[in-house]
Amino acid sequence: MRVQSRSKQRGITFFGLVFVGVVLAVTGVVAAQVFPTFVEYQAIKKAARKSAEGTSVVEVRAAFDRMQAIDDFKAISGKDLEITKEGDKVVVSFAYEREIHLTGPAWLTLKYAGNSK
Repeated sequence: MRVQSRSKQRGITFFGLVFVGVVLAVTGVVAAQVFPTFVEYQAIKKAARKSAEGTSVVEVRAAFDRMQAIDDFKAISGKDLEITKEGDKVVVSFAYEREIHLTGPAWLTLKYAGNSK
């Protein structure tokens, strides 16, 4: 009869399992709060690309505001856009921040920026 020593056993302890579970849960909660901001960023980027088809600043801002109403994002509006011209092409740029409250005094700040190029 052969007795195995404890040093040859492999696996994870109960406390290790609980720690891994807590880390995965916290990561999942943060990811669940960050994902909608990324989806919103994609909608804003699409609206900037579509509105860049306009020829004047007023037309670009109006087109962006229409896209904002359709896609229902609230982070920025047409008045927050920076509209420039490179050659004969209109370029729409934007930048904004989103803050997500984690716990107590801890916040996660996400900075988004993009353009219609």
